[in-house]
Amino acid sequence: MIGKLLDNRYELVEFIGQGGMALVYRAKDQRTGHQVAVKILRPEFAEDEEFLERFDREAQTASKMSHHNIVNLLDIGQEGELRYLVMEYVHGRTLKEVILQKGALPFNVAAQIAIRILSALRHAHGNGIIHRDIKSQNILVNEDGHIKVSDFGIARVAGSNTISKTDNVMGSVHYFSPEQAKGESVTYGSDLYSVGIVFYEMLTGQLPFDGDTPVAIAMQHIGAKPREISDLNPAVPPALTAVVKRAMEKSLDKRYQNAVDMAQDIKRALEEPDGTWLGRLPDKNIPNSQEPKKDATMTGTQMNLGSKTKKNLARKAFLVMGLAILSIAAIVFGSIYIYEQVIQATEAPYVLDETLESAERLLNKAGLRMEVKRISDEVKPVGTVIMQSPEYGTAMRKEETVLLTVSTGPESQAAPNIVNMTLEEAMAELEKTGFTLLALPERQLSAKPWDTVLSQNPEPDTMLTSGSVIQVTLSGGSIILPDYIGMEKDAALLSIQQLQLKLVNLIEIPVSDASQIGRVAAQKFVVYDNQEPVEYQPGQMVMQQTEVTLAVYVLDNGTETDTQTEQARTEQ
Repeated sequence: MIGKLLDNRYELVEFIGQGGMALVYRAKDQRTGHQVAVKILRPEFAEDEEFLERFDREAQTASKMSHHNIVNLLDIGQEGELRYLVMEYVHGRTLKEVILQKGALPFNVAAQIAIRILSALRHAHGNGIIHRDIKSQNILVNEDGHIKVSDFGIARVAGSNTISKTDNVMGSVHYFSPEQAKGESVTYGSDLYSVGIVFYEMLTGQLPFDGDTPVAIAMQHIGAKPREISDLNPAVPPALTAVVKRAMEKSLDKRYQNAVDMAQDIKRALEEPDGTWLGRLPDKNIPNSQEPKKDATMTGTQMNLGSKTKKNLARKAFLVMGLAILSIAAIVFGSIYIYEQVIQATEAPYVLDETLESAERLLNKAGLRMEVKRISDEVKPVGTVIMQSPEYGTAMRKEETVLLTVSTGPESQAAPNIVNMTLEEAMAELEKTGFTLLALPERQLSAKPWDTVLSQNPEPDTMLTSGSVIQVTLSGGSIILPDYIGMEKDAALLSIQQLQLKLVNLIEIPVSDASQIGRVAAQKFVVYDNQEPVEYQPGQMVMQQTEVTLAVYVLDNGTETDTQTEQARTEQ
């Protein structure tokens, strides 16, 4: 499928995942140049009416929504037997992956993420859509910190009583609401129960219910109480714990009835963490938290207050505008906060007594850079990490640097044997022991490859103090100079590259003889001995990087003079 072009527009670039009914690819929109995600219905379900219905349902529900916290639908298509949806591409990780990597999230970060999930559900519920499969695997954390709710594949329009056998067990059992576990109809409150489960998971790093079988887990949703959040993470304020408990109430009547109420309680819990204010239960099952409309008939007194009403309306309009601006600011700063605290957050790993190579792997895994300082140590083996700064467990941001102090061994030790090593290998070997390499400028003609160490001073096993300098003589390699005269220009240039000669000049000589055009007319090979140029001839042995000048015939356009031709011949 990779490389396939759908609708002459969407080029499948990379397979990125799969679900119960679809394969997901990253694709390039040839029309816009943007990255998109393409969900293709699995071929084995192309004739299955139930899966076709679910696939169409996802397209229908997604088409009703457009929200910054929802993975938005961009296009719907079919090509032959392939039915596909084109979705917004989110470059990042699932919330489940973040929790598995980091464990419990800071409670204020978890609260920000929960609010964004609820913002997405407020929009969906306001459009009459119940998600029914809210779980951390379906929450995407973009690399810039934005939160996106995905996968409305089993969503239903509110009030629909149609529940198929497949639908009855759809969703992830760890996040089921009690009514889902019983096979009953779902409501907006069912989604909020699932948000409570996700919130619990973010705050503790664990799921509230687990078991050997899906049935065992489902039964716990119906009748069991989860372990107290305070037992698993004492840092979580009582108010947030109370919010999670209310969201996870077994009875719908005791649970949050709409996303706005829950989001508002989370915000207040961050401001008043003691939770003593959490006494009032929401009593309206209204998806977008709008109050029921009052009687529109005005009394005479109300009509007499028309001018005052207009002023009040103006004030309300101004207030609404101000709240909208504040909401946008909250979204922006909240995303930045999540980016800083979740996406970019990491901690210094424990690298003491590790080899430098092992320490580097551990730091790379944590997204950190390293800086190395070397000192002698009478006990720690050469190349072992003695100290690290900052210390293990320190909270850091990715791309920050950890300073490692690495042992170079005892203060006085024998010079290692670096003869026949490459220059790069020799430098690495001496760095381990705290010695410094100094390469002499004059190379020697040798059958050994270029940059091979031919000799060292002091010699191997000489006792030296840490920081001592070891001089080395390097090989200049050896080649037999070819004869390029009469050769095609491209062939000559390829030979120069392969033999590691150094082309310093390319002269063009006009000629009217078409058979000579593009051929080498003259050549010069120069080696510098004590800064004096010495010319060599084809067939002689020289070092690599010997300088080469070539003259090549080109078509005479009638404007050149005989002086250039004579000059090139003289240089031969």
